[in-house]
Amino acid sequence: MKKILLAYNPVSGSAAFKKNLDSIIENFQRRKILLTLYRTRAGNFSAEFIESIKASGAEGVIAAGGDGTLHTVINYLKKAEINLPVGIIGSGTSNDFATHLNIDAEKIFDSVAENKIRAVDLGIVNGKNYFINVASAGVLTGIAHEVDARQKNSLGKIAYYIHGLGEIPKFKSVPLKICSDGKNFELDAFLFLVLNSPAVAGFKKLSAFTKIDDGKLDFFAIKKCNPRNLINIAQKILSAKCIDDDANILHLQAKTFEITCTEKLTSDLDGEVGDKLPLKIETVPRTINFFV
Repeated sequence: MKKILLAYNPVSGSAAFKKNLDSIIENFQRRKILLTLYRTRAGNFSAEFIESIKASGAEGVIAAGGDGTLHTVINYLKKAEINLPVGIIGSGTSNDFATHLNIDAEKIFDSVAENKIRAVDLGIVNGKNYFINVASAGVLTGIAHEVDARQKNSLGKIAYYIHGLGEIPKFKSVPLKICSDGKNFELDAFLFLVLNSPAVAGFKKLSAFTKIDDGKLDFFAIKKCNPRNLINIAQKILSAKCIDDDANILHLQAKTFEITCTEKLTSDLDGEVGDKLPLKIETVPRTINFFV
């Protein structure tokens, strides 16, 4: 039997995943896949997690939770130099990478059984912290850490939007300097995103150019602009239109970005608190396999 470790976050999303465990175990078992269950928790559990993978003899890891759970699992695997394929069961408030790969709890069973994998890129920040989907900083990017957990679990993604609307009067641009594969840019911006996939904050496709296996990352900055232009950008995003060609967006594609700011900014990596600026962000091409 194929052996898989299922790492699940018991509190992600509406905390309902654990109620579906029996059905999930049955679906894998029917496909001759033996599951080892690992319950994630707050704080650093990397040593215990890696020990569980080794003790179980796992041939792959499934992360059940949101983008933050996937982010943690990938970082633990990469830092321990464990090269196992990874799968996703999106059960968190935000499941952007799973959405982009069109993976759901029904499809993952056959993907694992048939060993359908795809090599994808990762980003790495300051040589130590990986991200699978997005690195960001500026206004709105800290919302995931500010929204009350009870509100997030009861309202889902709408809790982020409600909180974001309350932040609009506080919008303030910051001066950024960006070195993109050796080319320099300066601008005042409300926020920036460095994307590995085009799906961000529940929106399936912010960009027509961003790909998860092209060996590059995409930088987007919303330039300082008047409220009307800012609303136009928001309308494009809400109506699922790409923002690549908007005059108030700076879009760069490169293997490496160095981003500095004279003001204090803390980055966000896949919804988790990241490093303070300055950031050196590099692409690690096709470095991890995903069940797809």
